[in-house]
Amino acid sequence: MTSTPETPTPERQTRTDPPADASGQPVSPAHSASPSSGSGQPFRHKGPILLRGRELHRSTSDQRFLEPEVLAGREPGDFTRSDPWRVLRIQSEFVDGFDTLARLGPAISVFGSARTPESSQDYSMGRAVGRQLGEAGYAVITGGGPGIMEAANRGAHDVGARSVGLGIELPHEQGLNQYIDLGINFRYFFVRKTMFAKYSQGFIVLPGGFGTLDELFESLTLVQTSKMTRFPVVLMGTAFWAPLVDWIKNTLVSEGMISAGDVDLLCVTDSPEEAVAVMREAHERRSHEQHHLDLDEFPEGGQR
Repeated sequence: MTSTPETPTPERQTRTDPPADASGQPVSPAHSASPSSGSGQPFRHKGPILLRGRELHRSTSDQRFLEPEVLAGREPGDFTRSDPWRVLRIQSEFVDGFDTLARLGPAISVFGSARTPESSQDYSMGRAVGRQLGEAGYAVITGGGPGIMEAANRGAHDVGARSVGLGIELPHEQGLNQYIDLGINFRYFFVRKTMFAKYSQGFIVLPGGFGTLDELFESLTLVQTSKMTRFPVVLMGTAFWAPLVDWIKNTLVSEGMISAGDVDLLCVTDSPEEAVAVMREAHERRSHEQHHLDLDEFPEGGQR
């Protein structure tokens, strides 16, 4: 095992369990005071805006952005729904994300299915990963939803580490889970994905569906093309990921679609300890390399 990252560990705070309702079920602090609580009315978010009742829309910002105007039933002259107007909204979403996360400190993103039940082994593994990342001094970033995302946030919450959720506008509202301390709701997937890549020192990927695979393969593409360097990607759950890894080796490599060395971009394990150790080692290598780059640029005496 390697040493703890050089960046100071976040201060530990005494944490209490989330408040419970009359049935003993935990209530999200972010939602407990919401006017929707107990109302039974469906609601969803449009970016930071809460919508309910007649204000509910049947589409998302991403869908309206990608659909041609004719299919979306819009008048071409509606400026507030035009692409130039959207550029301003997209810009503001980037600004909000950058401003909120700029001082986050060292962080690891954890991905996995929103459908994973609390009783499953994958949920327990996600919670253990979040806990050990927190103990190692990392903030834990997830997509903010239920399932594996909740498990990782919950693990960070258990040890008083920073627990971050980057939510997304969806046709069916999921809401941010109750173990998040810092949450942002995004309209656009590509803005949200930029935040994951920019503010994480690595990705830990547990079993999941299309969204999880999307994050996995985008990160591998960015590392393979050197858009991101020294960026570890760990797959947790050897039985789940084995068929995919075999396909990568036996089809992509054998057909010449990728190089044999590209397989080494992935680490596959069942051990939360090993996953966190991979993150630590990559962090230390980056710190060591950055130190030498600084010395090369500013040698002793401060002269270039």
